[in-house]
Amino acid sequence: MDIQHLKYFVEVARQKNFTKASQILLVSQPSISKMIKSLEDELKVTLLDRSERKIELTDAGVTVYEQALKILQSVEDVYDSVNELVQVKKGTIKLGLMPTTGVLIFPNVLAGFKRKYPEIDIQMVEYSAKQLKRKVEQGEIDLGITVLPMNSELFETIPLLTEELVVLVDSEHWLVERESVRLSDLKNESFILLTEDYALHDVVEQACIQSGFEPTVAYKSSLWDLIGEMVATKLGISLIPRSMVSRFNNQRVRAISISDPMIKWELVLVYKKNKYLSFATREFIEYIQSHKL
Repeated sequence: MDIQHLKYFVEVARQKNFTKASQILLVSQPSISKMIKSLEDELKVTLLDRSERKIELTDAGVTVYEQALKILQSVEDVYDSVNELVQVKKGTIKLGLMPTTGVLIFPNVLAGFKRKYPEIDIQMVEYSAKQLKRKVEQGEIDLGITVLPMNSELFETIPLLTEELVVLVDSEHWLVERESVRLSDLKNESFILLTEDYALHDVVEQACIQSGFEPTVAYKSSLWDLIGEMVATKLGISLIPRSMVSRFNNQRVRAISISDPMIKWELVLVYKKNKYLSFATREFIEYIQSHKL
C-alpha cells in the first residue's frame, strides 16, 4: 500500500465513478482499477460495490476512506510545511463563504488583504453553513466564514460579527406599526424559511420552540431574494439577519425587531483544530482579526 493507492481510491469514492476519477487524476481508468484492486487484495476486503452503475463504498470501504483522508491530509501538511520555507509570503488560501457573507467582507477585508499580500491567491467558494462545516472538517478548504454554533472539539472559531435577527413582513402586515414584537406573538403566523441546508433554518426553528411553539412553515427556499418576494406578496413572514434587510425593496417589506428573546446571528472565521496552517492562512487569520467587518 502506498499514497498513490489511497489517492486513487479516495477520488473514486468521491466521484462514485471510475471515468470521472480518471479525468480528474489524469490517469487511465484501467490503471486506477488495477491500483484499487491491488489495494483490495492487500487488505483482503472489497472496498467498492461495483454491482450498480453508481459505485458505492462497502462497510470496509467507508472505514478505509475515512482513514485515507487523514493520511492524505497528513502528507499534504508535510508538503505545506516545506513549501512555507521555500515560498515566504506566497501561497493559496481556500476560503469557504456562505452566500450572505461575501457582501459583508469582500469590499474591505479581502481587498485590503490582497493589497498587502498580492502574491497570496485566495480561492473563494460558496457553500451553505452546514456544507461549509463539512468541507472544513474534511480538509477540502482551509478556512470558512460561517455562523455559530460550531463543535468546539473539532473547530477553532474567531468572532467576526454579531447581529440580531429581525422579522421581515409585508408592507400591510399588522406588525408594520410596531417597533418590536415578542417571538411568541408570531405563533399563528406562516413562516418562510431557508432550507435545512442552512444553519439559519435551525436557529429560527429552535428559537420558536423555546418560545413555546413550533413554527408553521409555508415555504422553504435557498434563495434570499425569493424569500423577500414571497414575504412581499403576503405568503408569510421570515426571520433574517438585520444586515440582509437592505437587499430587499423597502417599499414592499418592513423589518421589525424581536424584543424577546433577542436572537443572535454570530458570524465567525473557522478552521479545523490541530491542522497545519500555512503562512498564507495564518496571515489571513491575523489580518481579519485586526480589521472590523
